[in-house]
Amino acid sequence: MSKVDVVLGSFYGDEGKGKIIDFLGGHADVALRATGGNNAGHSIEVDSEKYVFHLIPSGILNKGTLAIIGNGVVIDPKVLIEEITTLKEKGKDVSNLRISTKAHVIFPYHIEMDKMLEENRGAKKIGTTARGIGPCYCDKYERCGIRIEDLYSKKFKDLLERNVRNKNKIFRLYGWEEVDSEEIYKEYTKYAEVLKEYVCDTTTLIHKLLKEDKKIICEGAQATLLDIDFGSYPYVTSSNPTIGGIITGSGINAHDIGEVYGVMKAYSSRVGAGPYVTEQDNEVGDMIRELGHEYGATTKRPRRCGYLDLVALKYAVMVNGITALCMNHLDTIGKLDTIKVCTAYERDGKRTEEFTTNEEELLASTAVYEEFPGNFPDISKIRKRKDLPKNALNYIKRIEEYVGVPIKFIGVGAGRDEMIYEED
Repeated sequence: MSKVDVVLGSFYGDEGKGKIIDFLGGHADVALRATGGNNAGHSIEVDSEKYVFHLIPSGILNKGTLAIIGNGVVIDPKVLIEEITTLKEKGKDVSNLRISTKAHVIFPYHIEMDKMLEENRGAKKIGTTARGIGPCYCDKYERCGIRIEDLYSKKFKDLLERNVRNKNKIFRLYGWEEVDSEEIYKEYTKYAEVLKEYVCDTTTLIHKLLKEDKKIICEGAQATLLDIDFGSYPYVTSSNPTIGGIITGSGINAHDIGEVYGVMKAYSSRVGAGPYVTEQDNEVGDMIRELGHEYGATTKRPRRCGYLDLVALKYAVMVNGITALCMNHLDTIGKLDTIKVCTAYERDGKRTEEFTTNEEELLASTAVYEEFPGNFPDISKIRKRKDLPKNALNYIKRIEEYVGVPIKFIGVGAGRDEMIYEED
């Protein structure tokens, strides 16, 4: 493992990043989260108990691992405190949590703004989780955002009153219920006191740790095709969950980054609106959803499901500089009689293997598939790749051949240890 290894989503999120992060975290000194907010959810099963992480790096489950929430994350203090409390109640140590002073704070007016804007989009809804993520990032770039360090500043009340005053003007314009700055101030002052022991300059801390030759694993939130720049805009998140966001959201420099792991499923899924070329809005999609338990960790919404899209995966490899892939749910797709994988798009009578984020072009594209036999026997106990059934090996090899990088992790079941890992 190099100084800093990164785990990113290769598609639309929900690829099972938490499981890979949990494994790599056992070999790391630090688990770092650099982007997104509590619109993300990592699910990990440990000793038959399920943990769902929205803000805290899931590597915190590994004893002795320092868990850092970087400056690129937007934080809802209420959600973070609930997460801390849940971990404590389950007997987990959270004293090794650190929160960046530079991370921006989500307030109730952000959540209300999120709901109001989505409602006013009508039939053109984006599919936001209504957690206030987008409006918080808007304030960050409009330079009126409130950061964690501001919660402890004498100017906090003035900053809050200014923002509430301006947001309420918009709420009145749309006939939306206004928010009360005094109530928010009292509530968030209490939150600040609870979180104070965890707050520090994480960028300086990270570089001190790197000088001490500590190993860091960066947890990506959301995924490549939800990136604000490189995803299927406008059906994207409000941050950069690609490799660039790891750098700007933590202060780590590019020189320190080693392996970049792209997490994928042996099929694909998407939550929310937006084009999705390999979606199976039929019995196959329904079967994948039920077999893979494809319901949002954060929203509980049923995910749209379909076959694996190698055109999109190759794009993710290119954008992020992915050095190895991590495939989850091989056991799930293996239960189908026939497995299909998309190797090209057909549009206007022409075939292409180049991905595009243009909405009109994606909607006009149909998937060109290759087929593989399914019906794998039970593979949950297999721990060596060579022991997988021939049908599974052929499927894996075709993916590696197409995208040009190896698959180093193979999930063969839902459990924490139900995974094949062979470095070579």
